Amino acid sequence: MRVLLLGFGNVGRTVASLLTVERPRFPGLNSLDVQVTGLVTRTKGALANPRGINLTRAVTEIRSTGSFDRANPEFLRVTATEALANLEYDVLVELTPLSIEGKGEPATTYVKTALSRGRSVVTANKGPAAFAFRELRDCAAKNRARFLYESTVMDGAPVFSLAESSLKGCVVKGFSGILNSTTTYILTRMEDGADLEGALEQARREGFVEADAAHDLDGWDAAAKVSVLANALMNASLTPPDIVRQGISGLTPAKVKKTRAEGKILRLVGRGWREGSRVRGRVELATLPLNHPFAGVQGSGSILRIETDLMCPILITQERPTLYDTAYGVLNDLLLLSSHPTEGRPG
Repeated sequence: MRVLLLGFGNVGRTVASLLTVERPRFPGLNSLDVQVTGLVTRTKGALANPRGINLTRAVTEIRSTGSFDRANPEFLRVTATEALANLEYDVLVELTPLSIEGKGEPATTYVKTALSRGRSVVTANKGPAAFAFRELRDCAAKNRARFLYESTVMDGAPVFSLAESSLKGCVVKGFSGILNSTTTYILTRMEDGADLEGALEQARREGFVEADAAHDLDGWDAAAKVSVLANALMNASLTPPDIVRQGISGLTPAKVKKTRAEGKILRLVGRGWREGSRVRGRVELATLPLNHPFAGVQGSGSILRIETDLMCPILITQERPTLYDTAYGVLNDLLLLSSHPTEGRPG
């Protein structure tokens, strides 16, 4: 399976490492036959090789100099748009940053271009599914391709694959959860006495802050995830600006300390629910009692509660995810494509 990789940040480099030097540690990946034939970044350069790029060298070059070596025989002067239109690949793996200001662009156009060529897409970028889910789903179906996005919410936890394979016949009535690892980490650190800026800096060092930290602090990342969940699980057509949104900017240690003294805890909670024929979404800084199921989520953890018409609510909990979890979500989608290349997701 030939892959065109757009973006080579923390997640992209972790994926590359798992496909190469770290692969012997994970025997479950033995069946994944992938050749990354194109690798394009916005500022670091691009590489191409129809027989498969030397990913180990690519990672080394980025870590040592911050860009691809122009002396690398695989170095290529090409834009993402040119690569999408002209390079040969079976799957686009789209790992560029979330753009709220650009309403999911240019990633949405990248995804649509690949799908229009009949190429399947795996993305960890929330933008395309948050801003153009129905359009991309329909484009994939029309061109007998697949649009997969497991890593967009809760990293590699099986959210969408669980709903697809194990909730057949159920109608999702609503969901709620702690969906943004950065704010949970910051709030946990503030409970231990840190201020917001110090906690944010530590989260940056841990590597799970959005490229634009305001996306985390102002609730945009959580709003994007609420949009993706509502669109994929409830057949909605919500975008992040449609979500009533609150963040944690301006929150003081005194407020956090006072809440804890009252026997409660602060967490940024995202929700989606039905009002008649419409689906609504909200992100809010919620005050939770300590016996609430969400109150136990600490550090970089996440939790999602899914309500359906046929089953009692289901909880998916993730403890201390790392870049490996997000990278696994990407690899899991690739494994799904390799075993079922033409079986599209239901809308």
